Amino acid sequence: MPFLDKLQLWADERPHHTAVVVGSSRLTWAELRDAATDLMDTRATTVLAEQNSVPFIERYVAAVAGTRRCAVLDPAWPGPMVEEVAARVQDSTTVTDRQLLDGDPASTFLVGLTSGTTSIPKAFTRSRRSWQVSFDASIEFFGLEQDDRTLAPGPLSASLNLYALSECLYAGASFHTLDTFDVGDAHAAISHDGITRLVLAPTMLRLLSERGLAGDVDASGIRSIVSAGSKLDARTLEAARRWAPNAVIYEYYGASELSFVSGTRLAAGEPLDIGGTGIGRPFPGVDVRILDDAGNELEHGQHGNISVRSGMVSNGYLWGDDGQALRCLDGWYTVGDQGYLDHGTLHILGRRADMIITAGKNVYPHEVELALASVPGIESAVAAGAPDDIRGQRVVAGIVPAYGAVTATQLRTGLDGLLPRDKWPLQYFVMAELPMTDRGKVSRKVLLDWIKNHDPRVQPLG
Repeated sequence: MPFLDKLQLWADERPHHTAVVVGSSRLTWAELRDAATDLMDTRATTVLAEQNSVPFIERYVAAVAGTRRCAVLDPAWPGPMVEEVAARVQDSTTVTDRQLLDGDPASTFLVGLTSGTTSIPKAFTRSRRSWQVSFDASIEFFGLEQDDRTLAPGPLSASLNLYALSECLYAGASFHTLDTFDVGDAHAAISHDGITRLVLAPTMLRLLSERGLAGDVDASGIRSIVSAGSKLDARTLEAARRWAPNAVIYEYYGASELSFVSGTRLAAGEPLDIGGTGIGRPFPGVDVRILDDAGNELEHGQHGNISVRSGMVSNGYLWGDDGQALRCLDGWYTVGDQGYLDHGTLHILGRRADMIITAGKNVYPHEVELALASVPGIESAVAAGAPDDIRGQRVVAGIVPAYGAVTATQLRTGLDGLLPRDKWPLQYFVMAELPMTDRGKVSRKVLLDWIKNHDPRVQPLG
């Protein structure tokens, strides 16, 4: 793993300084090094499917020593799925090396899992070199310092948080997380542990900011916030600005198979492109092009496959490659996300499979959702393409109001100037809750099923 040589260095230089904190449990650099060394065994592959804990971190560090590799699974998955994935990943190879050091940079250290078209997630692999390149780039871009105390309050089974842990171990900065996500516990960590940096999804940032403001939780010591997973909306940004007024806010776009692609830095008080699809400029060390399916470069402003060339790209899939996921177009890699470049800024439209074709016009649900989420009074929005005898498909949208009632007229007024009129939804529905899959992901298909079946969780908006 790219951080083990560094871990040895920090354990020698600062043995008694805090390395990791999980809830009320903590380890120094020397304690983490010694515990992980004791846990090393001869297994070439270790499967972890556990809640956040200090023992989980110890086992993770031990599992990537030398040329070992680790697969981190979501403990919330159904038991049979965990067992199936574990059986596929395991092998009979043994490793005799007992040194807690980094292995061959070209060797595989991580088996990542990502959702696919089948019931079993796709599995891809990463080399040690790919994450070392990523660490160097992200530490530079995010300005991570050794005196930072990073809180990533989400599950370590999620790549955002597992990467944040690994990045901090590489940089020599203390990493903090929670046993399970709880707003009160996160606020307590911020107050009592002197947290200077947050890494989290926008939904968590909104909860911490709004409840922090309501509860008078002091976040003036937070110097940076890293947000990923979806684009920041106006309400979340405004709340975060008020709650953590001294924080630089970063948001970035990436993919599990590609790592970082682009990002943007918002200094305190700097406005965000509300409702827009822009997600910053290419990340350090990453070249970005927009290519058609034949690998030809498109002109700036033309929509196509967001394609990258960098040392951070994964090795490819162990299984589950449906031909529509990670593809190589003449040396440029894409996961099928569609977008365009405008004066160096990358704009993301979404996956081509999600595209709505209405009366011959291509509409991406992602751009509709971003615009609707920026309308005052809207908590969240989901857009989809419903069958239409005349248009082929028509754009429909479900919204969750932030407070009180909202009308279709208010929505249309709010969209004016944010989205071209020919992309506006033709029907609106009020949702009692977000349409989710059994894996906890927002689903446009579930929304369409609710509408088709007159589910009481969606009501037409007049």
